[in-house]
Amino acid sequence: MASSLSSKDLLQGVDDLGRNDSDLTVLEKHVSFFDRNNDGVVYPWETFEGLRAIGASYFTSMTGAFLIHFALSGKTRPGKYPSPVFPIEVKNIHLAKHGSDSGVYDSDGRFVELKFEEIFSKFARMHGSALTSGELLAMIRSNRESGDFKGWIGSWTEWMTLYNLCKDERGLLRKEIVKGVYDGSLFERMERDRKPHKDRCWDWI
Repeated sequence: MASSLSSKDLLQGVDDLGRNDSDLTVLEKHVSFFDRNNDGVVYPWETFEGLRAIGASYFTSMTGAFLIHFALSGKTRPGKYPSPVFPIEVKNIHLAKHGSDSGVYDSDGRFVELKFEEIFSKFARMHGSALTSGELLAMIRSNRESGDFKGWIGSWTEWMTLYNLCKDERGLLRKEIVKGVYDGSLFERMERDRKPHKDRCWDWI
């Protein structure tokens, strides 16, 4: 799926769906897209709905919702009994950060500009402001921490899902697209742009 989003669209960062996120960290904004009823808690069916809204297939959305909530729910609910519906509390999402990541979110969920710029200064060799699939894989490998198998899987899954959904017609993952996913503005734009095409038959695959 090639992205049709313009740089202007993404850099505006406007939430046209009415969500009030002025007091949220960047990581909380990223996750809040999936909080479909804005109650501060994300449930698996909301994550499924959000993934479908940005173009993920039924299989990917179901699998992703299960894995995300199974892995993150307990970490965002410290001191509470496990819940059979695996909710994720948005305010505690920083507690669920995995290892072997880019470091663009700090330990409190804030955006680290230097780390974001390093993704492209170190790995975007061919185009400068966009990553090829090979460069993306090189970046993922470079971020791996020794023995952190869960982090390896989490990082690879996140980045490859983003690449497959948002690469352009030349197979490049553009810098403004990546920045948009960090602050959540990309998801909002993808949902709006996708609505006229949401019933395509191959979305089941």
